[in-house]
Amino acid sequence: MTQKRIGFFTRLLDKAPAAERYRLATEQIRHAEVLGFESAWVAQHHFHEQEGGLPAPLVFLAHAGAHTSKIRLGTGIITLPMENALRVAEDAAVTDLLTGGRLELGLGSGGTPGSFAPFGLTFEQRGAAFAANLATLTQAWQGDALSGTDNHLYPAAQGLNDRIWIATFSPEGAARAGKAGHGLMLSRTQPRPAGQPSLPLDALQNPVIDAYLEALPAGIAPRILASRTAFVADDRNYARKVALPGLTAQAESYRKAGHQLRGETLDDFIGQFDAHIGDPPDVLSSLLADSSLSRVTDISFQVHSVEPEHQDVLRSLELISRYIAPVLRRSAATLQPERIA
Repeated sequence: MTQKRIGFFTRLLDKAPAAERYRLATEQIRHAEVLGFESAWVAQHHFHEQEGGLPAPLVFLAHAGAHTSKIRLGTGIITLPMENALRVAEDAAVTDLLTGGRLELGLGSGGTPGSFAPFGLTFEQRGAAFAANLATLTQAWQGDALSGTDNHLYPAAQGLNDRIWIATFSPEGAARAGKAGHGLMLSRTQPRPAGQPSLPLDALQNPVIDAYLEALPAGIAPRILASRTAFVADDRNYARKVALPGLTAQAESYRKAGHQLRGETLDDFIGQFDAHIGDPPDVLSSLLADSSLSRVTDISFQVHSVEPEHQDVLRSLELISRYIAPVLRRSAATLQPERIA
């Protein structure tokens, strides 16, 4: 029975200047490695430091790799339409060598409309740009001649094509990822369909998993990573107290963006933003109620949008490692493409 792999994810949103954010994230990743987490993931965001504090994830992961020895290091995600695909191919190949082959490449088309214009793109062009850049990446990493020339990628990328993960909300995107043999990345939260604001997250994500598994070629092992918000404290009341300001701020941003909230209490916000908050029994119970988590191969935990202080992040990692990760690791993934109601 293959155990689930447990990871740590950060958008580098500590309330501090950029250099301090990077120092704290490095310390959190080192702490996660000591605690036995199998992977650490960082997000890429351009310009909007309140959404994410890292525009150059491969640079940061090369640094994190110098401070760790075995934890796998992943991008969750690189916003591929905004990038020069060959430069990503080169930087990833170098980063993978510097980290001893520990790099994982999560890729996506991006979700912040205002970030595209400085890169010469519109938001509507992102799908086509993503597909073109992904094709360039995979060709470069498999050693093909580049753009009809006799140039080839240097250094060679050993095995990076087998470590691509695609982030998507839709069954159609999941089917494309599965058909290509890539991994599938599922978000910690997902927009609900019109008229169904209370639809559980697993009801949205099980059909995505179905589509991925149905499209995956025979003989290719599934790779499905689910990101989840989990903030764990020794005391449930303390966890809720810490969570209230961050989730309230997220709710206000959500409302300003034109979305409708389902209520105004902390519990409403926890449900709205698919968060798992409390002491270890609370969080474990709510995670086990998420049926899609029984079907994934990897789970990565982040504290956003709770936004706790650094020491609380470290303690949450400790509690996840001690009380939650062992239970989740023992629940082997159920990877049949069967519909779950």
